[in-house]
Amino acid sequence: MSRTTPPRPLDVEALFPELATHRGTTTRLHPRPGRPDVAASSVGGPLLWPVDEPWPVCTEPHSRARGLRPADIHRRRQILASAWLRESNPGPTNEERQLLEELDQKHLIQEDAATDPLPLLGVAQLHRRDIPDLLAGPDDCDLLQVFWCPFDAHGPTDYGMLLDLRWRRSWEVTEVQTSPPQPQVVGFEGYVPEPCVLHPEQVATYPFASLLPEDLCARIDAWEEALEEEAEESEDEDAATPVGYQYDLSIPPGWRVGGFASWHTTDPSPMNCLACATPMHLLLTIDSSEWDGGSGSWKPLEEQDLPTHLYAKPTEVTVGRWGELNIFACPEDPCHPHRWSIQ
Repeated sequence: MSRTTPPRPLDVEALFPELATHRGTTTRLHPRPGRPDVAASSVGGPLLWPVDEPWPVCTEPHSRARGLRPADIHRRRQILASAWLRESNPGPTNEERQLLEELDQKHLIQEDAATDPLPLLGVAQLHRRDIPDLLAGPDDCDLLQVFWCPFDAHGPTDYGMLLDLRWRRSWEVTEVQTSPPQPQVVGFEGYVPEPCVLHPEQVATYPFASLLPEDLCARIDAWEEALEEEAEESEDEDAATPVGYQYDLSIPPGWRVGGFASWHTTDPSPMNCLACATPMHLLLTIDSSEWDGGSGSWKPLEEQDLPTHLYAKPTEVTVGRWGELNIFACPEDPCHPHRWSIQ
């Protein structure tokens, strides 16, 4: 089933005609639980990985001997999902609660395995044939595969994430690795995605407000303040939350490809290529939620009746503190190192 973004609550270009020159597109991926095959674009699905090519690993020295088992994480999620969908007495039974506690226990692995290269988790694979806003890869590569280390233990703070993005030509993979290596334990369950099929949809998008021309940004701010004051003065307790540029009109939530990055947690930061200083473009956004109370107007038409607490987090991925990961690529040379920001 396709997913369709509702029309925006109002025509922002009618209010601010200058925005037409800043309009872009982004492809909402709309990941939903499913059983993707190895050839499909997916989140958390099997990857089109050659049988004779080494699987990506983390070689940075960090603690990796204790954590949650991926199989236990998946099983725990299945039990909870089924329990809350029961029509009669929804929620875990006493027996299920006991099992959930057991599945939530951390485990130690053998000492020698704790120092071996750590297999990365496959997060997503994206085909250009499916996703119109996916930037071109190097040398005619048409498939982007995303990996990360399942521990927050990297970089100068020892609390950073480790990403690994690979481009390849899908037609060159003739024999697929069917049993790739997996980490025995992970440091954070939010790194373990559930298998999801994608329902790509291209929509219009506009830059983060403070990156617009100063005069235009000031006018948008003044318009939003006027709406908020009007709402505060209203005696209608059931009145809807005022429409906002950031949450309703510019940048959609959820997993998406291309478009503009949101900087709602930090001030905008220049994302220039470290190799050639070219301003980088947003490649991929990995979000902790497909919609929430502040971005409910983006909820697909086909899912208007679905409760947020049960359906807004189909991938089960959590970035930071329920934030989003924006990954940037160099438009001059896709081989240059990627950069990222967590918002």
